[in-house]
Amino acid sequence: MNTETWIIFGLLAVTVGLFLSDRIRLDLVALLALLALVLTRILTPAEALAGFGDPLLLTIAGLFVVGAGLLQTGVADAVGQRLRLIAGNTERRVIVVTMVLVALFSAVMSSTGTVAIFLPVVVSLAAGIGLSRARLLIPLAYASLLGGMLTLIGTPPNLVVNEALVTAGIQPFTFFDFTPVGVVMLLIGIAFMSLLGPRLLPDREPPTRVTPNGDDDLVARYQLPGSLSRLRVRVASPLVGRSLADVGLRARYQVNVVEVRPARRKRGVPPVEQARPDTVLRADDLLTVKGEPHNVQRMVREQLLGVVPDADEHGELLSRDLGVAEVLLTPRSRLIGRTLRDARFLDTYHVIVLSILRLGVRIPGPTSQVELRFGDTLLVQGTWEQIAALESERDDVVVVGETRRRTGIPYDLRRGPWAIGIMLGMLGLITIANWPTVTAVLLAALLMILTGCISMEQVYRRMNWESLVLIAGMLPMATALDKSGGMTLLAGGLTATLGTLGPLAVLAGLFALTALFTQFISNTATAVLMAPIALQAATDLAVAPQPMLIAVAIAASTAFTTPIASPVNTLVLGPGGYRFGDFVRVGLPLLLLLLVAVLIVVPLFFPF
Repeated sequence: MNTETWIIFGLLAVTVGLFLSDRIRLDLVALLALLALVLTRILTPAEALAGFGDPLLLTIAGLFVVGAGLLQTGVADAVGQRLRLIAGNTERRVIVVTMVLVALFSAVMSSTGTVAIFLPVVVSLAAGIGLSRARLLIPLAYASLLGGMLTLIGTPPNLVVNEALVTAGIQPFTFFDFTPVGVVMLLIGIAFMSLLGPRLLPDREPPTRVTPNGDDDLVARYQLPGSLSRLRVRVASPLVGRSLADVGLRARYQVNVVEVRPARRKRGVPPVEQARPDTVLRADDLLTVKGEPHNVQRMVREQLLGVVPDADEHGELLSRDLGVAEVLLTPRSRLIGRTLRDARFLDTYHVIVLSILRLGVRIPGPTSQVELRFGDTLLVQGTWEQIAALESERDDVVVVGETRRRTGIPYDLRRGPWAIGIMLGMLGLITIANWPTVTAVLLAALLMILTGCISMEQVYRRMNWESLVLIAGMLPMATALDKSGGMTLLAGGLTATLGTLGPLAVLAGLFALTALFTQFISNTATAVLMAPIALQAATDLAVAPQPMLIAVAIAASTAFTTPIASPVNTLVLGPGGYRFGDFVRVGLPLLLLLLVAVLIVVPLFFPF
């Protein structure tokens, strides 16, 4: 190996290591790798920046706009709501119907967006039929990944392997070339989850539901009973006649006042009020507060408050007027990397965060000081109208389950037919008129904007910039591997070890290596790295490259075995109450089944 090859392998190892560590954002890692390629003179600046003008990048950006148009006009949610009517009330039927609908949507939309749409519906459906949500949310996540295998635009890895063919001057895949193999993979996934899934899926979490007296099982799950207290404002308390903003209990004691039950209530005023900064406290008011026990005890002593037992005649901690709900942060949420205090969460969303789960574990200490990450699950409390209003904040959060009183998301339903027509037109141009994918997608994206299905402001907010920068930054890595001879070396090693057993063995090796990488790093980054290796391996074996590339694309979407393998797994981790081992127990057998299926099915549709 020459010096350049050693350098590029070292950079590749560092890049993958940084991806695995998850300490630096993926897009920043890609940009650092790109800069390193320029500084080491392996690539010229023009070669390093070529990824930002690649048709693949424009295609994926356009698909984000088309998917956002379907979401903004309410088309996607309308189909999600239909799930309630056709899913039935048996576990097996719910799994099958859910997976079919989710996969169909994921074939033309991003898997993360699809799960964000269906997650609240599935949680509510589970509660309605008395089924644990943990029985349905892993099937939901896996269906979105399997649906991406159905079409050329279903997931970025499909477009990446197609771009590899275009770059090599080989006839690219058509829109439905992925469909026969993808359908087989989906059917295997549905059969596995409906027949074996019930034996493998956990059943440790009870269904989440709001009970008639207003309490919620979420209280126990988020370990709230020990951190919530009921206090009475005594006549001699210095709090009497002062507002919560004036007394500053949160700053002085790290205690949040969640709700206030006025001792003397006027007609038309609800018996329970959410605590607001301008709420004025009166003698004998009952306060529900959240804080560490020692802080609450200190506040009781210094502010001359009385402690009310949980069995007090005034009822339970939660009421008909105030409710709680689970809220998930989306991958593009503006809250990520900020604390609740920095984001002015209460002032912005008008609900109080009672507790935060990260990877299924409650984060101790004051919630206001926790720096939020993607995948965090927040338990919020407020009036039912305020909780329902959170549904309109789809760019930042997803409200899990039904709110007591739905105010609805401000969709422009009149534009729904336009969105459907534009999407169908895009598919027709790609499949029937044989337009280049990038041209048809960009036209559809522009029509979504020009017809008012989505505004430019919404486009910029909903665009997944991290994914786009990641792709643009990683494409030059493949160029560098090829230019330095590293690609030939890697492919040669693969064919030297497995090539003697035939191309089917090489295909199996490519699938296994890709599947291994995609459990820990981005499926797109995995495909960008593996597609050129697959192409070179096919050239070395003198066989058709299509079966090798199809295997890489399918394997890149098998992110089943870890909760961090894909954003969709992270999204369902908290609401499902899953543990790391749940994904291994369910996902590993499915991945092995798909490996066997690929070895049988791919050569049938794409002969060597």
